[in-house]
Amino acid sequence: MNGIIVPGRRGLWRVIVACAAVVAVSLSSGESHAQAAPRVNGDINTHVLDAVSGQPAAGMAVELFAVEGETLRRISQETINAEGRADLWLGRPLAVGRYELRFQVADYFRKQGVRTGDPAYLDYVPVRFSVDTPNGHYQVPFICTPWSYSTYRGS
Repeated sequence: MNGIIVPGRRGLWRVIVACAAVVAVSLSSGESHAQAAPRVNGDINTHVLDAVSGQPAAGMAVELFAVEGETLRRISQETINAEGRADLWLGRPLAVGRYELRFQVADYFRKQGVRTGDPAYLDYVPVRFSVDTPNGHYQVPFICTPWSYSTYRGS
């Protein structure tokens, strides 16, 4: 047996038991020699400013929908916080496709005591946009009055 060491029966069992112990310790410690799939995280958020007061639109309701053909499927609904921000989708893969944010403009301005017209000129404002990167960061800034709005792709 050229250079190969073959243990006796007792020695072979010791080698097998030792190998099994090493494997058991490795598995119990959570070690993995397989390469894990990369984490893919995307997000959709908005920053809303009330151009009448020049302040963040704290308290405005905003909804996020997935656009599926002619159907809208509501994914989330948030309220704009004191800094004027809301996270509508955070840290999860985003499906490539079309989405719609709905900003509840008339309801917000009525609660602020601002005239909106009867019926309101802008009830809610839908903003449709597309997601082309599942791990992308999509910020949709929104500036509004009861009669106008502006939006763009943020960074």
